Amino acid sequence: MSTFNKQKIVESVPQKGFFGHPKGLLTLFFTEFWERFSYYGMRAILVYYMYYEVSKGGLGIDKSTALAIVSIYGSLVYMSGIIGGWLADRVFGTSRAVFYGGIFIMFGHLVLALPGSLTMFFISMVLIVIGTGLLKPNVSSMVGDIYSEEDNRRDAGFSIFYMGINLGGFISPLIVGSVMKYSFHLGFGIAAVGMFLGLIVFIFTKKKNLGLAGTYIANPLSPTEKKKVFTKFGLGAVIVAILIAVAIPMGLLTIETFIALVGILGFLIPAIYFFVMYRSPKTTATERSRLIAFIPLFLASVMFWSIQEQGATILANYADERTQLDFAGLHISPAWFQSLNPLFIIVLAPVFAWLWIRLGNRQPSIPQKFSLGLLFAGISFIVILLPGYFGGTHSLVSPIWLVLSYLIAVIGELCLSPVGLSAATKLGPAAFSAQTMSLWFLSNAAAQALNAQIVKFYSPATETLYFGTIGGIAIVLSILLFVLSPKIQGFMKGVR
Repeated sequence: MSTFNKQKIVESVPQKGFFGHPKGLLTLFFTEFWERFSYYGMRAILVYYMYYEVSKGGLGIDKSTALAIVSIYGSLVYMSGIIGGWLADRVFGTSRAVFYGGIFIMFGHLVLALPGSLTMFFISMVLIVIGTGLLKPNVSSMVGDIYSEEDNRRDAGFSIFYMGINLGGFISPLIVGSVMKYSFHLGFGIAAVGMFLGLIVFIFTKKKNLGLAGTYIANPLSPTEKKKVFTKFGLGAVIVAILIAVAIPMGLLTIETFIALVGILGFLIPAIYFFVMYRSPKTTATERSRLIAFIPLFLASVMFWSIQEQGATILANYADERTQLDFAGLHISPAWFQSLNPLFIIVLAPVFAWLWIRLGNRQPSIPQKFSLGLLFAGISFIVILLPGYFGGTHSLVSPIWLVLSYLIAVIGELCLSPVGLSAATKLGPAAFSAQTMSLWFLSNAAAQALNAQIVKFYSPATETLYFGTIGGIAIVLSILLFVLSPKIQGFMKGVR
């Protein structure tokens, strides 16, 4: 997208109207609020639905397999963002991508809401993966579109947007977790309603609030290119369908081999993407330098999300089986613990948004913020190993330990995640704007692909070693990143 078009988009958006920010932030805030309400509501009970016995309304899947599948599902959700970003950049723009994605997500949750078989479960997962791939990176990219590159409100705007994400993520596990004892499918139905409300907000407010944001196609396909690309897509889909139809009966494609395959793709795809973007003739010399700076930030993000995303797997299981759920006269649903992360973000996000503005040019650089995020993530895992280390792994522990671990991880998340969203809009080549946001989300895909391989090493017997090893690695990497921060900043060519 040209500089001229970027300026036209900014000028078309009312620049005041939502807490001193562009009015379009209101539309994107509430669209993402409802999308995250639906996603986190579903995810709060997903692992329990998978490994609870059929007599308790679950699918009865082996526990370690269920933990790995949830990680793989999360990886595929973010991996599909590459396709969503590419379609937005080259076919129909970010606004339509957000709308189409919401439709897929809503129907995916509706399928989950209907009592069915394991086949129905996987169909719903495919729909949600496609839908989130279309919506998630593109709604975030649109936030970047409504600010000029020189606007000092930009990081603060992403922090406010991030608070909206987590407001939805806070409310939904409380509601869905409360009904899970009656019916998992009722919980999934509530998630579908959430996505429907998000679509309504987007459709009826985008024209007035977003102006031209999302309507430009950054790097449109020519008619000849469209024909070639869609032919290749069609042939690819047919080949994949044939391979699956042959591999499953022969026993070559099992859940275990699929988990291993996604684990490889989680790192191979972003590596290829970095190479393609770097080598593209549409990428300038300055943009290539910024891409080099993006690589260590990407790797730090992988390590961070590897820890944070275990809240839906290892820590969810820890809440269910290792935590005292009768506390202060209240019986706690294990799903409620997944509201802690967004709750702390809601409380602390305004503090961090104020802090960055207050510090101005004196605030830590982007690489330094990433190193702080990684440090706190590592400490959060060190904290959660302490009750098992001192009291043994056979007795139930106070829920306060989980609360403290989540709090420390959130401090790290606020140093890294909203800053990473903003950095992706500033460091990415202009011809790959939406795809750079997709690449940023691939760090989460790689993290969860990694988690799918390592969750099998967790058990009460290995609990201390598991948390200690992962937490220790994160702390060492945070120190290394801090030391290298000045060098990385040099490659960013003026971006702070």
